[in-house]
Amino acid sequence: MADLKGINLAMQTPFEESGAIDFPVFEELIEKYVAAGVHGLVLGAGTGQHPYLTEAECNQLYEVGAKRIAGRCNVICQTSALNMDEVIRRSRHAESIGADALMILPPYFEGPSDDDGLVDFYKAIDAAVGVDIVGYNIPQATGISVSPQLLGRLTQLKNFNYIKDSAGDFTVHQEFLRTGATVLNGADPTTVYALMAGARGVIWGAANYMPYEAVKLYDLVTSGEYGQALALWQRMLPSILFIWREPYTPSVVRAAQLRGFGTGRVRRPLRPLSTVQEALLRRALEQLG
Repeated sequence: MADLKGINLAMQTPFEESGAIDFPVFEELIEKYVAAGVHGLVLGAGTGQHPYLTEAECNQLYEVGAKRIAGRCNVICQTSALNMDEVIRRSRHAESIGADALMILPPYFEGPSDDDGLVDFYKAIDAAVGVDIVGYNIPQATGISVSPQLLGRLTQLKNFNYIKDSAGDFTVHQEFLRTGATVLNGADPTTVYALMAGARGVIWGAANYMPYEAVKLYDLVTSGEYGQALALWQRMLPSILFIWREPYTPSVVRAAQLRGFGTGRVRRPLRPLSTVQEALLRRALEQLG
C-alpha cells in the first residue's frame, strides 16, 4: 500500500493556444511542484480537465508525467471512464507506467447507484489491478453519495485503500474517519480542519497556485502548530472561497498562471473567467502576495 499522506496536488493540464497539451510546460510544472515539496501529484485530475482529454492523451500525459517525476513523489492517475472495459484498460496502463495509485469515480452517468452495484463496480477493477484504488466521493458532480456504511464495504476489497472526499460535508467526513478508512480530503474549504481531524492527506486543486503554502500548512498541522496553521489559512481562504463558488477549474488555472504556474488555458467546453470574475479573483489572491 502506497502512503498517500500530505499534499497530493491535483495537477492542472497546461494547454497550448491551439488546444493541444503543452508537454514542455507540463514537465516544467512538475519540476516546480516537486521543488515546492508536494508529496504526490495527481495526473488527469478533475482540475487537470480529465473529462475533456481523450484516452490516448491521458495515457501520454501519465507516461510523460511518471517519467519526469521519477519516484520523487507519489504518482496518482485518474482512470475514470463511463465504459467499464475502458476503466480497466486505462487503469492497467497507468499501473504499467508506474502509478502508485488510481483515482476512480463511481459510474456517474446512469450507472448503478445502489450499494451492491457500486461494490460490484469497484470489485471488478480491484480484481484487474495491483495498486491502490482511491475511491471518489463527489456527489455534487456524480449524483452518487458514498455513505460511511458503503465505504466500510469497499475497504474490504484488497486494493481499495483510500477515499477522496470532495463533498464538503464535514459531518460525513468525520464519519468516514471513524470507519477506520484512510481518508483524503478533496473539499478545498475544509482542508485545514480535515487535516486536524485526522485525514491522511489531501488531493487539492488549489495547491496548483499555492504549492508552497499548501505544503507549509500541512507541515504546521502535523507538527501541532495549529495557531500558525490557522493564521496561514486566513491568508489562503479568500481565494479558496472564490474558486469553490465560481467556475472551479477556470479559476484555479488562471490563479496558477497569475502566480507563475502554467498557461491559464482551459479546453472547451470550459470557458475562461469573465472580466468581472477575473477582477474578483485578483482581489482574492492579494493576501497571498
